[in-house]
Amino acid sequence: MANQNTNPVTEAELQQIRELHAQGKGRNEISRIVGRSLRTISVHAEQLGLTFDRTATAVATEARKVDAKARRTAIIERAYSRVEKLLDHLDAAERGQFKFTTGTVNGIETQSLDHVPGQEEKALAGAITQYLNQAVKLEQLDGDPGVDAARSMLGSLAEGLNKLAGLDGGGDDSGEG
Repeated sequence: MANQNTNPVTEAELQQIRELHAQGKGRNEISRIVGRSLRTISVHAEQLGLTFDRTATAVATEARKVDAKARRTAIIERAYSRVEKLLDHLDAAERGQFKFTTGTVNGIETQSLDHVPGQEEKALAGAITQYLNQAVKLEQLDGDPGVDAARSMLGSLAEGLNKLAGLDGGGDDSGEG
């Protein structure tokens, strides 16, 4: 079945497209003025040998890239802040201040412990590892200088945390017991 255009572009519209293009109007603006789709304007502009300045598009694309990088940087900073808070939480046990909430016969109670219960440490170590891994992946997108060194350091830290928490699936290979 042949494609039948029920609303063909008229010679007057083609002339209007030429004139608007000559005035420096962009494809989107011509589309609005003529009342035709962007695709129709593009097809007929190409047939007429007209091209559009893409400088504005390039500038907008670059601005979006810069904005996205700034957003990733903010997310990375938040991830590192979260890691620091979780590490502070773990370190509180050394001062007998690890807050642990549990259900007892008296209801829900919060206690300050001088150690981190195993399941809590495993959960916190897993969360820290996830935050660090995500931060490293986001940093890789922008190819910032020093990322390779940070990735190596963070990877080693994440590996150590996984082993500490027993997330690596293996046993204790430290030789210490």
